[in-house]
Amino acid sequence: MNLVALQFETSRNFENNLDTLIKLIKNCDEQSFILAPELCLSGFYYDLLDKAYEISLKAIDILKELSTNKIISLTLVNKKDNKYYNTLYIFYKNKIVHSQAKVKLFLLDNENKNFTSGNEQDIKIIDIDGIKVASLICFELRFVQYWKTIQGADIILLPAMWGKSRKLHYESLSTSLAIMNQCYVIASNSSNDDMAKSSGIISPFGIQNRDDTRELISLEFDKKEIKKMRRYLETGIK
Repeated sequence: MNLVALQFETSRNFENNLDTLIKLIKNCDEQSFILAPELCLSGFYYDLLDKAYEISLKAIDILKELSTNKIISLTLVNKKDNKYYNTLYIFYKNKIVHSQAKVKLFLLDNENKNFTSGNEQDIKIIDIDGIKVASLICFELRFVQYWKTIQGADIILLPAMWGKSRKLHYESLSTSLAIMNQCYVIASNSSNDDMAKSSGIISPFGIQNRDDTRELISLEFDKKEIKKMRRYLETGIK
């Protein structure tokens, strides 16, 4: 199985964003585990939240179809009881196998004034065909209590729209998360001009496979590497 981090620009043209996402997913090998950047279809255009929700509903049907032999994850705008949520979905075998709304909303761009926080209980490890998977959404990466919550995951997903002025933070924290948890981390960030990029795959040993110039970065998943690290440096992670 290949782990794949997507990295592309998000514009106000939501249909074009969806077309880009579909093209990139189709370019991935079968059995790939694919992560796209945070709100890659709609961005944080707060004046277009209703349209963002509409494109999200359209995308869900398409992503279900594309997930027959691929695992696909991204965050979309969800709406419940007239409240908007930045919600991560994982698609596999033509259905949604997991969802969680972002808990820690970013204050500096007023995300907390436009979205509603999710439940911390949804930050957890799930099982997908024997692979333990967990997710932190962008700003949640900064909260160390969640690192403990998802300890023991084989793969941690980090979708983000992380600013370029904090590029070092994104790279350092995502690499540290892989080292501390002795697992693979898929980091997928926007490539808009004001974003950090830095998307890629980090190995259980902390080796970074990043490339700011590419829309698709991949690395083969090897569960033996996780077991080897956890035996080699015994820290109590099972």
